This record gives sequence, structure tokens and C-alpha cells, in this order.
Amino acid sequence: RERERFQWRRSLCLSLTSVPWCVSSLLGAALRSMVSKACSQQLSAAEKKQLVETMDNNPKLVYQTGFSPNDLPHLVEHNPTIAQKMLLHLISSSQISEYFSKLVHMDMSLHSMEVVNLLTNSVDLPTEFVHMYISNCLQRCEKTQDKAIQHRLVRLVCVFLTSLIRNKIVDVKDLFYEVQAFCIQFSHVREAAGLFRLLKEITQQQQQQQ
Repeated sequence: RERERFQWRRSLCLSLTSVPWCVSSLLGAALRSMVSKACSQQLSAAEKKQLVETMDNNPKLVYQTGFSPNDLPHLVEHNPTIAQKMLLHLISSSQISEYFSKLVHMDMSLHSMEVVNLLTNSVDLPTEFVHMYISNCLQRCEKTQDKAIQHRLVRLVCVFLTSLIRNKIVDVKDLFYEVQAFCIQFSHVREAAGLFRLLKEITQQQQQQQ
């Protein structure tokens, strides 16, 4: 019965085109519901498409979803592409630094790296945020005791760093010594050896240009 009442109110509101606040209220409720669901489980392709379209077409409503910095890690792990979209829409928020801080300090994972990588290719992120995230990734690898998990994390981080360097998102000079030490420590990992060679090539090129 409650669902019937909701459908009736929805039909009534949609028929009242002269009352835009009613339609906006419905969209806001629907968006809140979708975002809440996205923070707790992986959405289907159709649901992701609907959520992205709703946010893109009604960007102001994103601020009314109740989505907080504490919700970000959950959204990143369940729906990383939605997390990236959400952060892009919240980039002008007074809390954006808190969202970035949550992203930097959450457990390193493939999904969190995916979100950071997508963001770096979409907007100019604060340099200190990118550097802090990279440093945390390197430290996480070094502190991981399980060798199999450590090997996997090192490979992921090296691929991630290679992408950032090749796309000129980060300046090698700013992180050279930290990344070089990381590559030497994990030189037995193919991707780390490849990243080390890339560092040397770029450094040599920069020296030749001086």
C-alpha cells in the first residue's frame, strides 16, 4: 500500500509541470536511494547508467544525497566509477578536502587506485594529495607480511605509478628517491624493474634538456 501511495504521488507530481519543486523532490529522493544502495552493494550496469545520468542531469541534487566523507570508502569498494563521478560533482564542495583525505587514508586496493587514476585524468588534483596517496601505497606494500599479497600489491602500484608518470600527472623529480628505493627493494618483481628503467630514462632525458 505504501508503494501504491508513492506511485500515486509520483504520477501526480509528474503531471504538475508547473510545480518543478515536486519533480525535484522526487528526483532527490530517488538519487538518495540509489547512492545509498551504491554504498552497500555493486550496482548493475543499468543501475550505474541511471545513476550517472541522474547526477549529470541534476548536479545540484548531488549535494542533497546525504553522501558524507565517511561514505566514500564504501562507495569506492562497491562502485569505483560511481565514486569518481560523485567526487567530480562534489569538487566545489566545502568538504572536498575531507573527501580526498578519506580516499588517501583508506586501505589501498585496486578500486581506490582506479578512482585516483580516473580523477587525475579528469581534474587537476592537489599535488600534496597525489603524493600522499602514492606514499601510502608504497608504505602499504612494504608493511604487508604475506609475500603473495605483497607481490600482487607491488605489481598494482607499479602499474599505477607508470600510468601517472607516462601521463605526466606526477613529476618524477618530486618522488624520484622514494620511488627509486621502492623499485630497488622489489627489483625481483617485473613491474618494479620496468618502473625503475622508466625512472632512469626520464631522468636522463631531463638532464639532457638542461
